[in-house]
Amino acid sequence: MKIAAFLPKLGDKLHKTAYEAITAAHQVQALVGGDVVGFAIDVDQQQLETTARYGLTRLIVAEHPLLANTYSPSAFAKVLHQLASSQEVDILILPNITYGKELGPRVAVTFEAGYIADVIGIENQDGELIFRKPVYAGKAIIAARLKTAKKIFTIRPNIFTAKAAETAASLNIETFTPELSEADFREKRLSITRSTGKLDVAEADIVVSGGRGLKAPENFKLIEELAEVLGAAVGASRAVVDAGWRPHSEQVGQTGKTISPNLYIAVGISGAVQHLAGMSSSKVIVAINKDKDAPIFQVADYGIVGDALDVLPRLTAKLKEVLHKS
Repeated sequence: MKIAAFLPKLGDKLHKTAYEAITAAHQVQALVGGDVVGFAIDVDQQQLETTARYGLTRLIVAEHPLLANTYSPSAFAKVLHQLASSQEVDILILPNITYGKELGPRVAVTFEAGYIADVIGIENQDGELIFRKPVYAGKAIIAARLKTAKKIFTIRPNIFTAKAAETAASLNIETFTPELSEADFREKRLSITRSTGKLDVAEADIVVSGGRGLKAPENFKLIEELAEVLGAAVGASRAVVDAGWRPHSEQVGQTGKTISPNLYIAVGISGAVQHLAGMSSSKVIVAINKDKDAPIFQVADYGIVGDALDVLPRLTAKLKEVLHKS
């Protein structure tokens, strides 16, 4: 059994989901055995060496003049096909970000392999891998199996949390030269324009989320003010998104975005199971709620019992004072 994890890059560095793909590959290995290998395309070796802290021992990087500093779904899919074929890969794992969404189905077609997107859980039932994924906008979770010999799937970001070890593994990096021509680059990414607007809750180090405890949509300005002071992204519970107070792009939870920031502040959010599933891996959780028995306090590292409309202005003012002094 050969298990491969695709390690995408962002700019000149590995994307954080690359390490999550390694973690998922090791989870599959623990379930069915086999060997784990990493695949990368046009990534600097110094960056690749960081994967050793996440337990990777073998990594193959594809290098070709035509691949330098560019991205083409058609060409990258061909490279991944060649890499997987050369290593006789049985299971290929990709993060469910732009790379994975574009490349996973393409590579699956070339192998006539079964494909599942947005996996949030993997199990072994009677020797078979079972994949769990949300459906119907997250309103249900299904369990599915792939009957094909080769299996390809993408994993939802921030689910398979990657943790670096204190001691790095002994990593062997190999170079692979794919067979490519200009004709393989049927489309190319010309440039990336980064939004200068709101931070994405899935990428932010700090997230401040609001719920129905804010009482009215106009009171979300208190969340925005606190987020601005902290340099944080604004999040929201499903209840306020369903009520039309905030856009779905800000929704945190199993039916929204799964996040893992360094600091998560939940304001006026009771802590329903689906919400906890989307943020419980946050490193530090602060809860503000007037109900001392709210479930959110069971997972919070720090809690403030009080009305959000009273607590938030005072907290924001104090943080402005402290951060300004520092």
